[in-house]
Amino acid sequence: MKQWRAQTLAELRLLARNGEQLLLTIGIPVLLLVFFSVVDVLPTGEGDAIDFLLPGVLAIALMSTAMVSLGIATGFERSYGVLKRLGATPLGRPRLIAAKVASVVSVQVFQFVVLAIIAALLGWSASDMNIAALLIGFLFGTASFVGIGLLLAGTLRGEINLAAQNGLYLLMLLLSGMIIDADSMPAALNSLATALPSGALATIFRTATGHSSDALAGPTMVLIAWSAAALTLTGRNFSWSPSDSRR
Repeated sequence: MKQWRAQTLAELRLLARNGEQLLLTIGIPVLLLVFFSVVDVLPTGEGDAIDFLLPGVLAIALMSTAMVSLGIATGFERSYGVLKRLGATPLGRPRLIAAKVASVVSVQVFQFVVLAIIAALLGWSASDMNIAALLIGFLFGTASFVGIGLLLAGTLRGEINLAAQNGLYLLMLLLSGMIIDADSMPAALNSLATALPSGALATIFRTATGHSSDALAGPTMVLIAWSAAALTLTGRNFSWSPSDSRR
């Protein structure tokens, strides 16, 4: 337990010292929330823009940390041989992965608190919060994006992984209905948005924050399916170094 706590703190310190990661996990979500709440340039459906934007930005923040930040850092550690050396220490591979996941969850909780405070200052009210829906989205959303991030990090070389993580992030950002109302998209893109983990997560968070009364069963099943598929593939294909014979 002591080794796990020490590694978790080390992971958090590394993130705090990395300006690019801070921009990705904190800067971009805050900027998106504030800018598009103040400047009316996107179709956000009926009601106040902040009520539509907050759940989508929460989904973006979760995806940024669980997939892109974790995936890029792990990918470069793997390429430089750091990951394999850490896994061979008394810390062990299970505790190393557990520490990475714990650091991800810690950052996500911090992100959610910061974004909720900013949203409240912009006029959002937490009176209709559905805590159960929020926890469902948080749990299965984190599992989905951690699985995807580690799958890419554990199978691709560092530079390719970097491009893949950023490309997938932008694709989901634009096509999942997190920032642009999916109902304003063409029917084909709307269907795609509901099938993506980011779109399902945004839908769950909209129900959780009181913006929508959509049923949770459909998007929850989408996230469970993504979680199971991504984590299973990661378990089967993840290699601890590019030279590993399991590639």
